[in-house]
Amino acid sequence: MNAAQQTAFQAGSGITPATMLTAIASMVLVLAFVWVIWVALGTFRAWQEGQATLFDLTWSTLRASIVLMVLGFYLR
Repeated sequence: MNAAQQTAFQAGSGITPATMLTAIASMVLVLAFVWVIWVALGTFRAWQEGQATLFDLTWSTLRASIVLMVLGFYLR
């Protein structure tokens, strides 16, 4: 965005584009954290009930954490 566009955006929204970008990235990361917790707890419950092995529990939690790390790298 050039200076005129940034000024118009700030006048219309009341915040800077950088602040908006930070807010959107923060919301995406919070949703990703909730998703990782949901995956881990779901697999943990399946493991407790005997429907999944310890390897399944470890692997699904590890995969979800890797997705979170990659997403965090690209959103920083």
